Amino acid sequence: MHYMYQAVYSGKISGNGMFTKKCQSFFEEKYGFKKALLTTSCTDALEMCAILADIKPGDEVIVPSYTFVSTAIAFVRQGAKIIFADSRSDHPGIDENKIEKLITSKTKAIVPVHYAGVACDMDKIMILAEKYNLLVIEDAAQAIDSYYKGKPLGSIGHLAAFSFHETKNINSGEGGLLAINDRRFVNRSEIIWEKGTNRAEFFRGEVNKYGWVDIGSSFLPSEIIAAYLWAQLENLEQIQKRRKEIFDLYYNGLKDWTVENKIQLPFLPDYATNNGHMFYLVCNCIEQRDKLLMYLKGKRIYSVFHYLGLHKSKFYKNIYNNGDLINSDRYTDCLIRLPFYYELKNDEIKYIFKSILGFNEKDN
Repeated sequence: MHYMYQAVYSGKISGNGMFTKKCQSFFEEKYGFKKALLTTSCTDALEMCAILADIKPGDEVIVPSYTFVSTAIAFVRQGAKIIFADSRSDHPGIDENKIEKLITSKTKAIVPVHYAGVACDMDKIMILAEKYNLLVIEDAAQAIDSYYKGKPLGSIGHLAAFSFHETKNINSGEGGLLAINDRRFVNRSEIIWEKGTNRAEFFRGEVNKYGWVDIGSSFLPSEIIAAYLWAQLENLEQIQKRRKEIFDLYYNGLKDWTVENKIQLPFLPDYATNNGHMFYLVCNCIEQRDKLLMYLKGKRIYSVFHYLGLHKSKFYKNIYNNGDLINSDRYTDCLIRLPFYYELKNDEIKYIFKSILGFNEKDN
């Protein structure tokens, strides 16, 4: 709250003030992004990516079906045709081995989503991008402070988007970040961010006046939001430590039970790190999932399923004609997220997993 008061009493509460600059510098210095720009949401950051990628009607963009709608809609707004990819069998992230067959002469970009903060195999994706001259835009909404072979997620693709929604590890209520790793996008990103004007250059003294030079929108957040975010970033290490502790308590408490009940635990490839974003279970069928959800509701435990595959959404199902996405459908039907937030107490976690240990599918 102190930083928010400080922002208010500074007399500068519109965007791109002191706290905005502190947050952006934090990301550039800690994770090596060439440029970091705070946005009002991850959706905004993805929309900026679509503009920077020069997406036009008829272009194709490869996106996993098992993701939040923002991953796709940012490119749909620019006229793109979304080509949905299936998930891996061992993890809800995009199946990297199925991407190449989806590439056509119209493909402009690949948008891997680091589901639950767990890295996609970025070497495979970047090799494809280089081979076919494509852009890679990392949807790192859930992936702050997570790594691929020692590289921070969001620093590998040409562009990346992060979320600071209240459900994320680090939050500002609503908020996001555009990370630029390819210098050819740096100057234009600032213009798009500042409503299509070269205002940022003006305030740096690089031009003697500013005006309308490109398309853009009001993507930057207020200083109050940035001040709230800065307080979170100062405590990133502590927050991450606790979230990983919560993950481990769940994992160790449930690992034997999941084997007995043929339920899949979160999978961590050897090239990825765990940032403690969420803990999920993948049931063996939709009936088992529904019974477990009802059982937990009876124990006053709020557990929910996650995404509904976008290829079967009301908006896109009549457009999609690219075949079955078996794993995406399986995660849609079978995945459950358990309660997961920083303030969750150890006793509450133990109550949750001990309640789950008492679940008998035949009795429910």
